[in-house]
Amino acid sequence: MTVRLVNPGGLPEIDSYHQVSVASGSKLVFVAGQVAWDADGATVGEGDLATQVEQCYLNVGTALAEVGATFDDVAKLTVYVVDWTPDKMPLFLEGVARAAARLGGTPAPPGTLLGVAALDVPEHLVEIEATAMID
Repeated sequence: MTVRLVNPGGLPEIDSYHQVSVASGSKLVFVAGQVAWDADGATVGEGDLATQVEQCYLNVGTALAEVGATFDDVAKLTVYVVDWTPDKMPLFLEGVARAAARLGGTPAPPGTLLGVAALDVPEHLVEIEATAMID
C-alpha cells in the first residue's frame, strides 16, 4: 500500500478522517475538484447536500480508477462547501456514507473542509479534490 493513515497520540481521533498520511509510492496523482456532475455534465442532486457529496466522492473514485488508484491511495482530500455551517455535518457525513457503501469502504484520508461563498455554478454545493500516491 502506498499510503499509510495514522492518528497520532496527543491528537483527537476523528471518525470521518485520519490526522496524518504517509505516502511512499512513486507517482503523485492530483484529481481536480469534482462537483456533482454526472457523465453528461448534468448536476446531480440540485439543492441536496448529501446527494451532491455522494456524487462528488463517486466522481473522485472514477477519476482515481482511470489511473489505477483507489481511495486507499489518497493522501489528502480538500472539500469546499458553499455556505458551510457545522449543522450541515450530518448531511455531509450521510453523503460520505452513501458513497462509501457504493465504493466498498469509507474514504478516510486526512482532509480539510472549507466553507466558501460559491463554486463554479450556483447549483453546486460541494467540490472535492484529491491527492493520491501510486507505484
